Amino acid sequence: MELDVLEDAVDRLIAADPFSYSDKESVITLLRLKSKVDFAVSVAVASFDAGGEWASDGAKTAVAWIDTRCHVPKAEAAQELRLGRALAHMPAVAAAWSCGDLGTAQVERLVKARTVRTEAVFARDETVLVDQADTLKFEAFCRALGYWENLADPDGAAEADLERKARRNVWLSPTGAGNWLGQMNFDQVSGTIVADELARREKELFEADWAEAKERLGREPKVHELARTSPQRRADALVEMATRSASAPAGGRRPRPLFSIVVGYETLYGRICELANGMVLSPDTALAWLDGADFERAVFAPGQRIEVSVTSRLFKGATKRAIELRDRQCTHEYCDLAADQSQIDHIVTWPNGGRTEQENGRLLCGFHNRLRNGREPPDDEPDPEYEPEHEPEHE
Repeated sequence: MELDVLEDAVDRLIAADPFSYSDKESVITLLRLKSKVDFAVSVAVASFDAGGEWASDGAKTAVAWIDTRCHVPKAEAAQELRLGRALAHMPAVAAAWSCGDLGTAQVERLVKARTVRTEAVFARDETVLVDQADTLKFEAFCRALGYWENLADPDGAAEADLERKARRNVWLSPTGAGNWLGQMNFDQVSGTIVADELARREKELFEADWAEAKERLGREPKVHELARTSPQRRADALVEMATRSASAPAGGRRPRPLFSIVVGYETLYGRICELANGMVLSPDTALAWLDGADFERAVFAPGQRIEVSVTSRLFKGATKRAIELRDRQCTHEYCDLAADQSQIDHIVTWPNGGRTEQENGRLLCGFHNRLRNGREPPDDEPDPEYEPEHEPEHE
């Protein structure tokens, strides 16, 4: 039986030396095989549900039977069933998943995008969406799918944004152990405001920790030698935000949030827009902030923009900001560090005549900037959350 053969093969794989399948090609193959098995499981669960064999044991639903016999959480079993059922209406998705071209995460996102209001348009565009899921990194695919949802169902996209805002929630409660435990849930805009300010305060604390460690050690410190860990700095940054809020003068001027909304030319006649951090939102959501925020404009068309001198040594001002908005994260294939934690690198280096202009600039994090220019990063350098402010901007 096929399952016996599969189980025997898996057992032999587990018993083998992991080093024998730890190379790049083997990892790709293993993940493709995992996707194929995930597909088979979802299809089997949907077929099991339709067959009704679970009822002979007195179970009310297939999900209840799987929960009891397989010890799988009900939410996970229900998701397997949803995916298996949906595949009957998504032939291109099913074909791509069955051969390992798509992972479960992409399939879940595609299934969610196909609604009663979008099913006809989804059927038309399914092949294109599957191709994007197969070729783009996951976050870029989610962004592209968000664009598609905005165009396929404009009213639904605006309603979804309103629902996200309605689900906003923060709770913070004391525990019996003498500490506090909490959770936050925000919509795209509110979450960005809070996250950006929290990151800004944390960066201040990082720089203070770096300076303190440098003075204490008499040399450039290593990350593990700092007085606080990153989670500790985030906690302290949140306390600092609350302290500053409590000490703010009554009736003081509230800062206006700066919106960096990235749009293409077609957006003037369509509905696609997103925040600079990559979160897609409906134009209706952006319009709601027009009276309470500042908006910036970046021009990417050659010859119709403000630049610093093209012979300037470093990227500054409007040119630097335009590249940050255009790239939004480190452009190395295996990195996604955000723009405010990266550096602007000349594609053709400045000593070799490279001009300081948008077309010759790109974002690279400190790690990949040094790697690209032949300077090996320190052996213990982590995937940094921040580059020290005092570190020079390398070429």
